[in-house]
Amino acid sequence: MINTKRLNIMPLTYSQLVKYAKCDNSLEKELNLNPNSRTISDELKEALDNTILPNVADKAQNYLFSTLWTAISIADNSMVGDLCIVGQPNQLGEIEIGYGTYDEYQGKGYMTEMVGGIIEWAKTQSLVKSIIASTEKSNLASYKVLEKNNFIQVSETPDLYNWKLGL
Repeated sequence: MINTKRLNIMPLTYSQLVKYAKCDNSLEKELNLNPNSRTISDELKEALDNTILPNVADKAQNYLFSTLWTAISIADNSMVGDLCIVGQPNQLGEIEIGYGTYDEYQGKGYMTEMVGGIIEWAKTQSLVKSIIASTEKSNLASYKVLEKNNFIQVSETPDLYNWKLGL
């Protein structure tokens, strides 16, 4: 668990991910949180089924580099967003992150704080040398999160900005 000023950031176990995917508030009930109206995008559902759940189930891997980390607002006692590390550090010591804030909590700085918490955690992981991320060019809020956490834009494609933060 990572604790920041306003958030508790918790990595989900395999059984918690299964409950998370159901979107029926069973995970919130298990964690003694207030229910919310979160939904899962088709893209995240596919990632859960095809990548996240199988990787978290693989006992040979450190699940912290594959699971969803959920951000819990201390004040609201509710999940406000999620972040996923996309696999083990590569040969260069890079980990990739993806993240999202639930609709009703957007614009309140939660994801900036969550990414900051993950950065502090990553600094304690000996194999991690940098964090990378990609954002859609049209998603101003998403790349502002990275800018506020001192990521540098390193390249771009027609649709994406690619970012990096050296630790």
